[in-house]
Amino acid sequence: MPYAQLNGTEIYYEDNGPRDGQETKQPLLFLHGWGTSGRVWEAQVADLGRDHWVVTVDWRGCGRSEHPAEGNTTAGNTADVLALIDALGLNRPVLVGSSMGATFALEAALAAPERVLGVVSVDGSGHWAREGMTEVIRGLLDGFASDRAATVAEWVPTWFGPAAGRETVDATIQQVLASGTAIDDLFREIIGDTPPRDLRETLPGLAVPALFVHGPLDAIPVAVSRTLAALAPQGELHVIEGTGHMPHQELPAEFNAVLRAAVGRMGPAGA
Repeated sequence: MPYAQLNGTEIYYEDNGPRDGQETKQPLLFLHGWGTSGRVWEAQVADLGRDHWVVTVDWRGCGRSEHPAEGNTTAGNTADVLALIDALGLNRPVLVGSSMGATFALEAALAAPERVLGVVSVDGSGHWAREGMTEVIRGLLDGFASDRAATVAEWVPTWFGPAAGRETVDATIQQVLASGTAIDDLFREIIGDTPPRDLRETLPGLAVPALFVHGPLDAIPVAVSRTLAALAPQGELHVIEGTGHMPHQELPAEFNAVLRAAVGRMGPAGA
């Protein structure tokens, strides 16, 4: 299995290159959301992997990666993203991030725009995490402490709209339960005294194109992505009707078409 040693942590990833000329194809680096794994991108790998260099990763504390007690922060995960780009020799990948992974993708692009071609944010929480979700997060942390399995089993189904099958929901629950409990620090960070910086303050300085994809059935309002898209100098918004927090799993064919078109607009490989 492929692992990369990033910032003192063994990080699991999968990719389809570079070989057979793959290095000439546009790299796409997929970042999952809290508690899940690179497996959530299977439909994107099968489709876009035909003509892109596709990389999925389980971020620290999740899936098949090491579950360290330290470094489960926005800054720690953003540093891992940039380290993985270097470790794999990715030439200006498009970063595709779901939920919390969208924050890591945007922060990586803000920190090193010369190393990123563009960003696709999928139902990123943005400023809503600390404005509209504080009590939800407190309730989740309390639930994790008292009965983690039951709390996860109750919460995860709310991520999905009606297009998602029960098999997808159940697989997602199992992924979350298989991840380390130290990733709860990411929630503690949001409601703590020093939360991650407000993207509304930094996105006006984003130097690469950014697409904000959002499912209108998500508990996070579409207005969040609309606001962020308006602030990014090269920002766009695309709403995928009939989906919730996980449009890439709920309506993968439609999502893939949107993603493929966006990557094409961002420019040729290595641009």
